Amino acid sequence: MTNNQTARIEWRDGAIPVSTQFDDPYFSNASGLEETRHVFLAGNDLPARLAGGFQVAELGFGTGLNMLALALIWQGPEPIRFTSFEAYPMTAPDIAKSLQSFDAAHAIAQPFLEAWAQGARSFRVGCVDVDVIIGDARDTLPAWDRHANAWFLDGFSPAKNPQLWGDALMAEVGRHTVQGGTFATYTAAGHVRQKLTAAGFDVTRVSGFGRKRHMSIGTKT
Repeated sequence: MTNNQTARIEWRDGAIPVSTQFDDPYFSNASGLEETRHVFLAGNDLPARLAGGFQVAELGFGTGLNMLALALIWQGPEPIRFTSFEAYPMTAPDIAKSLQSFDAAHAIAQPFLEAWAQGARSFRVGCVDVDVIIGDARDTLPAWDRHANAWFLDGFSPAKNPQLWGDALMAEVGRHTVQGGTFATYTAAGHVRQKLTAAGFDVTRVSGFGRKRHMSIGTKT
Protein backbone atom coordinates (compact mmCIF):
# COMPACT_ATOMS: atom_id res chain seq x y z
CA MET A 1 0.00 0.00 0.00
CA THR A 2 2.96 2.34 0.44
CA ASN A 3 3.51 4.84 -2.35
CA ASN A 4 5.86 7.69 -3.17
CA GLN A 5 3.56 9.66 -5.42
CA THR A 6 3.27 13.42 -5.53
CA ALA A 7 -0.13 15.10 -5.42
CA ARG A 8 -1.62 15.95 -8.79
CA ILE A 9 -3.22 19.39 -8.68
CA GLU A 10 -5.48 21.52 -10.82
CA TRP A 11 -6.53 25.04 -9.85
CA ARG A 12 -10.07 26.30 -9.39
CA ASP A 13 -10.50 30.06 -9.81
CA GLY A 14 -6.71 30.29 -9.96
CA ALA A 15 -6.35 29.90 -6.19
CA ILE A 16 -8.04 26.75 -4.86
CA PRO A 17 -6.03 23.54 -5.33
CA VAL A 18 -8.10 20.51 -6.31
CA SER A 19 -6.74 16.97 -6.14
CA THR A 20 -7.20 15.21 -9.46
CA GLN A 21 -6.57 11.89 -7.69
CA PHE A 22 -9.68 12.40 -5.53
CA ASP A 23 -11.59 15.16 -7.39
CA ASP A 24 -11.83 17.16 -4.17
CA PRO A 25 -10.56 20.60 -3.11
CA TYR A 26 -7.95 20.93 -0.38
CA PHE A 27 -9.86 23.60 1.51
CA SER A 28 -13.15 25.45 1.67
CA ASN A 29 -14.12 27.65 -1.24
CA ALA A 30 -15.23 30.22 1.34
CA SER A 31 -12.32 30.47 3.77
CA GLY A 32 -9.97 27.58 4.35
CA LEU A 33 -8.29 29.17 7.36
CA GLU A 34 -11.57 30.01 9.08
CA GLU A 35 -12.76 26.47 8.39
CA THR A 36 -9.58 25.08 10.00
CA ARG A 37 -10.12 27.27 13.05
CA HIS A 38 -13.74 26.19 13.40
CA VAL A 39 -13.34 22.48 12.69
CA PHE A 40 -9.91 21.45 13.94
CA LEU A 41 -8.93 24.07 16.51
CA ALA A 42 -12.27 24.81 18.17
CA GLY A 43 -13.39 21.22 17.57
CA ASN A 44 -10.49 20.03 19.74
CA ASP A 45 -10.88 22.88 22.26
CA LEU A 46 -7.63 24.49 21.19
CA PRO A 47 -5.78 26.60 22.26
CA ALA A 48 -7.26 26.10 25.76
CA ARG A 49 -5.80 22.57 26.10
CA LEU A 50 -2.37 23.31 24.67
CA ALA A 51 0.72 22.93 26.85
CA GLY A 52 4.36 22.05 26.27
CA GLY A 53 4.71 18.56 24.84
CA PHE A 54 1.10 18.41 23.63
CA GLN A 55 0.85 16.07 20.62
CA VAL A 56 -1.43 16.87 17.70
CA ALA A 57 -1.73 14.26 14.94
CA GLU A 58 -3.37 14.57 11.55
CA LEU A 59 -4.53 12.43 8.68
CA GLY A 60 -4.00 14.41 5.48
CA PHE A 61 -1.29 17.12 5.54
CA GLY A 62 -2.25 18.72 2.24
CA THR A 63 -1.11 22.35 2.05
CA GLY A 64 0.03 22.45 5.69
CA LEU A 65 -2.68 25.00 6.45
CA ASN A 66 -3.86 23.19 9.59
CA MET A 67 -0.30 23.03 10.90
CA LEU A 68 0.19 26.74 10.30
CA ALA A 69 -3.13 27.56 11.99
CA LEU A 70 -1.91 25.62 15.02
CA ALA A 71 1.42 27.47 15.01
CA LEU A 72 -0.46 30.78 14.98
CA ILE A 73 -2.18 30.00 18.29
CA TRP A 74 0.80 28.55 20.21
CA GLN A 75 3.64 30.86 21.17
CA GLY A 76 5.32 28.65 23.79
CA PRO A 77 7.21 28.82 26.07
CA GLU A 78 7.68 25.08 25.41
CA PRO A 79 7.16 23.51 21.98
CA ILE A 80 4.24 21.29 21.04
CA ARG A 81 4.41 18.46 18.49
CA PHE A 82 2.52 18.03 15.23
CA THR A 83 2.66 14.76 13.29
CA SER A 84 0.83 14.39 9.98
CA PHE A 85 0.35 11.36 7.74
CA GLU A 86 0.29 12.12 4.02
CA ALA A 87 0.25 9.74 1.07
CA TYR A 88 0.45 12.29 -1.76
CA PRO A 89 2.65 15.24 -0.74
CA MET A 90 2.20 18.48 -2.65
CA THR A 91 5.22 20.19 -4.20
CA ALA A 92 6.63 23.28 -2.50
CA PRO A 93 5.55 25.61 -5.36
CA ASP A 94 1.97 24.28 -5.19
CA ILE A 95 1.89 24.71 -1.41
CA ALA A 96 3.28 28.24 -1.67
CA LYS A 97 0.67 29.18 -4.27
CA SER A 98 -2.10 27.70 -2.10
CA LEU A 99 -1.05 29.63 1.00
CA GLN A 100 -1.06 32.99 -0.78
CA SER A 101 -4.81 33.10 -0.12
CA PHE A 102 -4.24 33.25 3.67
CA ASP A 103 -2.20 36.24 4.81
CA ALA A 104 -1.76 35.16 8.45
CA ALA A 105 -0.66 31.63 7.58
CA HIS A 106 1.53 32.74 4.69
CA ALA A 107 3.31 35.25 6.96
CA ILE A 108 4.80 32.44 9.09
CA ALA A 109 5.19 29.82 6.36
CA GLN A 110 8.67 30.62 5.03
CA PRO A 111 10.64 28.23 7.30
CA PHE A 112 8.20 25.46 6.37
CA LEU A 113 8.34 26.22 2.64
CA GLU A 114 12.14 26.36 2.62
CA ALA A 115 12.44 23.09 4.53
CA TRP A 116 9.85 21.40 2.30
CA ALA A 117 11.56 22.53 -0.90
CA GLN A 118 14.79 20.97 0.37
CA GLY A 119 13.05 17.65 1.00
CA ALA A 120 12.88 17.95 4.80
CA ARG A 121 9.81 16.38 6.37
CA SER A 122 10.79 17.23 9.96
CA PHE A 123 11.18 20.90 10.85
CA ARG A 124 10.03 23.59 13.28
CA VAL A 125 7.51 26.35 12.60
CA GLY A 126 7.36 28.85 15.45
CA CYS A 127 6.96 26.77 18.60
CA VAL A 128 5.69 23.66 16.80
CA ASP A 129 7.93 20.69 16.03
CA VAL A 130 6.56 19.12 12.86
CA ASP A 131 6.95 15.62 11.43
CA VAL A 132 5.23 14.69 8.17
CA ILE A 133 5.24 10.94 7.63
CA ILE A 134 4.96 10.14 3.93
CA GLY A 135 3.16 7.01 2.78
CA ASP A 136 -0.16 5.27 3.06
CA ALA A 137 -1.45 5.86 6.61
CA ARG A 138 -2.72 2.27 6.69
CA ASP A 139 0.97 1.31 6.72
CA THR A 140 2.55 4.19 8.59
CA LEU A 141 0.15 4.91 11.45
CA PRO A 142 0.30 1.38 12.95
CA ALA A 143 4.10 1.78 13.18
CA TRP A 144 3.94 5.22 14.86
CA ASP A 145 5.32 5.12 18.39
CA ARG A 146 3.48 8.12 19.85
CA HIS A 147 -0.05 8.91 21.09
CA ALA A 148 -2.01 12.03 20.23
CA ASN A 149 -3.78 14.39 22.56
CA ALA A 150 -5.80 15.69 19.61
CA TRP A 151 -6.46 14.49 16.06
CA PHE A 152 -7.23 16.49 12.93
CA LEU A 153 -9.01 14.00 10.64
CA ASP A 154 -8.70 15.85 7.35
CA GLY A 155 -8.59 13.32 4.55
CA PHE A 156 -10.51 13.96 1.37
CA SER A 157 -14.25 13.25 1.41
CA PRO A 158 -15.11 9.73 2.68
CA ALA A 159 -17.10 9.22 -0.51
CA LYS A 160 -14.04 9.96 -2.66
CA ASN A 161 -11.21 8.70 -0.42
CA PRO A 162 -12.77 5.80 1.53
CA GLN A 163 -9.42 4.16 2.34
CA LEU A 164 -8.55 6.97 4.76
CA TRP A 165 -11.79 6.39 6.70
CA GLY A 166 -11.77 2.59 6.93
CA ASP A 167 -12.49 0.54 10.05
CA ALA A 168 -8.89 -0.55 10.60
CA LEU A 169 -7.46 2.96 10.21
CA MET A 170 -10.05 4.52 12.53
CA ALA A 171 -9.20 1.79 15.05
CA GLU A 172 -5.55 2.84 14.78
CA VAL A 173 -6.54 6.45 15.43
CA GLY A 174 -8.22 5.28 18.62
CA ARG A 175 -5.24 3.13 19.58
CA HIS A 176 -2.90 6.11 19.13
CA THR A 177 -4.95 8.51 21.28
CA VAL A 178 -4.40 9.15 24.98
CA GLN A 179 -7.27 8.67 27.42
CA GLY A 180 -9.30 11.86 27.27
CA GLY A 181 -7.76 12.77 23.92
CA THR A 182 -9.96 14.14 21.17
CA PHE A 183 -10.59 14.20 17.45
CA ALA A 184 -12.36 16.64 15.15
CA THR A 185 -13.35 16.25 11.52
CA TYR A 186 -15.41 18.16 8.98
CA THR A 187 -17.42 15.07 8.06
CA ALA A 188 -20.61 13.98 9.78
CA ALA A 189 -21.02 10.79 7.72
CA GLY A 190 -22.78 8.19 9.82
CA HIS A 191 -20.42 5.34 8.92
CA VAL A 192 -17.40 7.44 9.98
CA ARG A 193 -19.01 8.29 13.32
CA GLN A 194 -19.80 4.60 13.84
CA LYS A 195 -16.19 3.59 13.16
CA LEU A 196 -14.85 6.21 15.57
CA THR A 197 -17.33 5.09 18.22
CA ALA A 198 -16.08 1.53 17.75
CA ALA A 199 -12.52 2.89 18.09
CA GLY A 200 -13.30 4.07 21.62
CA PHE A 201 -14.50 7.64 21.17
CA ASP A 202 -17.61 9.29 22.58
CA VAL A 203 -18.71 10.90 19.31
CA THR A 204 -20.90 13.99 18.92
CA ARG A 205 -22.32 15.68 15.83
CA VAL A 206 -22.04 19.48 16.08
CA SER A 207 -22.52 22.51 13.84
CA GLY A 208 -20.26 22.58 10.81
CA PHE A 209 -18.57 25.44 9.01
CA GLY A 210 -20.27 27.69 6.51
CA ARG A 211 -22.80 25.87 4.38
CA LYS A 212 -21.89 22.51 5.91
CA ARG A 213 -24.54 21.86 8.53
CA HIS A 214 -22.71 19.33 10.67
CA MET A 215 -19.25 18.01 11.61
CA SER A 216 -18.05 15.46 14.19
CA ILE A 217 -15.99 15.65 17.37
CA GLY A 218 -15.17 13.03 19.98
CA THR A 219 -13.32 12.20 23.17
CA LYS A 220 -11.45 8.95 23.90
CA THR A 221 -13.20 7.20 26.79
